[in-house]
Amino acid sequence: MPPLRRKRSWQSRVADAARSAPERGRELRAAAAQLDLPWARSLPARFVRERFMQFVLNPVMDFYAARRATGREKLASLNGPVILVANHASHMDTPVILSALPRRLRKRTAVAAAADYFYRNRLVASIVSLIFNTVPIERRGGGGLTRDGSHLDSLLEDGWNLLLYPEGTRARNGVPSRVRRGAAVLAAAHNLSIIPIRVTGTADAMPPGRLWPRRLRRGPVSKRHRIEVSFGEPIPPLGDPTALIERVQTFFENGGGGPSTSPYRRSARGHNGHALHGRD
Repeated sequence: MPPLRRKRSWQSRVADAARSAPERGRELRAAAAQLDLPWARSLPARFVRERFMQFVLNPVMDFYAARRATGREKLASLNGPVILVANHASHMDTPVILSALPRRLRKRTAVAAAADYFYRNRLVASIVSLIFNTVPIERRGGGGLTRDGSHLDSLLEDGWNLLLYPEGTRARNGVPSRVRRGAAVLAAAHNLSIIPIRVTGTADAMPPGRLWPRRLRRGPVSKRHRIEVSFGEPIPPLGDPTALIERVQTFFENGGGGPSTSPYRRSARGHNGHALHGRD
């Protein structure tokens, strides 16, 4: 009599599928969708997330980094949803970008997170979903992102913005990796603009392999790292997705930048977030 086989969890199926052939991309995305936690987008979760950003994440980041943003004026006229695409060098990128977004955009922004990394453990998945409003995606299936009725399609159709890291993983040498076409394909499928975002300094403050940021050690007194977030001009979903993603790649490689710079400092008004995020 053959031995009984235990029922595998969805996490195990996602991990196994990630090692399979590219043609299994649709099955892989379906498996990742099963790991999504919709309660993280409820009103109570959004309230907790904003308070955690205000009273925990921002003070912690202020201790380790002097942050500033350029190009926030380019977001003023946006009537979402949009797809935000950013380079990726550190786990610190996500809180830095979310903090830099105007509140009206941040409160309706979901963050794409690797299913095989953040959703292997239910507790970890619940924590990152609550704090950062993550949604699981499969990054190694080879099928890319398409409009196939997935949970990402539902999010965008419901008016949520989506933050994606199209490099697929954190850069290890300080140079942006090749940008994948998935974000452009998804933007074209939903007729949404792409907002390119360039982040610098996070790899020094919290390089890959570290679980907590560190201050800059120069001399007897430690200092804060300089972190900058640059928002680019919205890119309309016109033309070939390859040409569209090439514009994103160029933005990353040229270092982003913009004429208007907004420092990340809390004012004497306290922890109300107005000095950090502007009047949203």
